[in-house]
Amino acid sequence: MSESLTQRPTFSGAAKKTFQKIAIEEAISTHVFNATATLPPVNSTAELPYVDTKYVADVKDRLTNVEARVKAMDEAGVVLTVVSLTMPGIEGIFDTAVAVDTARKVNNEIHELYTAGPYADRFRAFGCVAMQDPKSAAAEAERCIKGLGFVGILINGFSNIGSADQIQYLDEPQCAPFWAKMAELDVPLYMHPRIPSPSQMRAYKGYEFLGGSPWGFGTETATHAIRLMISGLFDKHPNLRIILGHCGEGIPFSINRIDHRLRHFQSHHTPCKLRLQEYWEKNFYITTAGVIDDGTFFNTLKSCGEDRLMWSVDYPYEDYNEIGSWFDNLDLNNNSRAKIGWGNARRILKLD
Repeated sequence: MSESLTQRPTFSGAAKKTFQKIAIEEAISTHVFNATATLPPVNSTAELPYVDTKYVADVKDRLTNVEARVKAMDEAGVVLTVVSLTMPGIEGIFDTAVAVDTARKVNNEIHELYTAGPYADRFRAFGCVAMQDPKSAAAEAERCIKGLGFVGILINGFSNIGSADQIQYLDEPQCAPFWAKMAELDVPLYMHPRIPSPSQMRAYKGYEFLGGSPWGFGTETATHAIRLMISGLFDKHPNLRIILGHCGEGIPFSINRIDHRLRHFQSHHTPCKLRLQEYWEKNFYITTAGVIDDGTFFNTLKSCGEDRLMWSVDYPYEDYNEIGSWFDNLDLNNNSRAKIGWGNARRILKLD
C-alpha cells in the first residue's frame, strides 16, 4: 500500500504527482559517518536535539533509507535527486586527518549506494571535501568529479579547525588551492547552511533552537556568501558558480541595500572590483529548497530571473509531496515551470 503524505509526522498537504521534477538539495547521512552532529559532539551545534521526536526518528531513517527515498520520489513525480551529505557534515570534524579520511570514505559510500547503486538512474551526487586541509580538499574534489562522476561539491558553511570555536570561512587565503581547483573543474559549489559557532550564539541565548533552520541557517549562510563576494574571489575566478538554497538565504531582498550603503564606505574595506549585485547575477544560482510560500517564490523569481532558479525540496527534512504539490500548483506558464522544475538543473549541473 502506498505511503500517504499524512503518514509523515508534522507534515500536511495533498499529494499530487504531475511533473517530472529534479531535486538538488537533498540530504543524506552515511553508515561510515553520522553527519548530523559535530565530531566530537558539542551542544548547540546540531539541530535535531531541538526537534519533535517523531519527526527526528522519521528523518534519521530516511537519511540512509534509499528505498524509502525512491518511493517518495515516485509518489511526488521527482525523476532525479542530487544527494549530498547533511550538516554539519565533514565540516564539523575537529581533527583534520580524520576529516580528510572520512570525506573519502563518505564519497565512496555515496557512489556505491546512490550513483552506482541499484537506482543509479535516479541519483546524482555532490561530493564532500575536508576544507580543514584545502589542498586535500582540492584533490578530493577532483576525484569526486573525474573519478566518481559527481556533479559538483557541497560544503556545509564554515569548517571547524581543532575545536567548535576555531573556524574557517571559505574566503580565507588558505582556501585558495581549493577555489583554483573548482575553477579548473568547472563545476558548481553548493553552499549549504549550518548553525553558527557556539561563540556566535549569544543572540540566541534562551532560544538556541532558532540558530538552526528557522533563522540562524539563513543569516549565517548569507553572511558567508557576502564575504565571498567582497573578498574578490570572483574577480580572480570569474566563472565560479555558487548555489544557495532556501530562495537565496534572504540575499535577493537585501543585496540592493548592501550595495547602496557600501558606496559610502572607504574603498579598502571592499577589495572586490564590482558591485555585489553584479556577482550575484553572474556567479550565484538559487534553489527553492525548504520554501513553500508563493510570495517568497515569486519575489525570488523576480530578483533572480527564471534561468537561475531551481526547484528543490531539502528532503528528508522537508517532504517531496508537500513541496512538490505546492510547486505543481503555482501560477506559472509551462516554459517557466519546465525551466525551474528541471531544465535549469540539467543545464547548470550538466546532467545530459
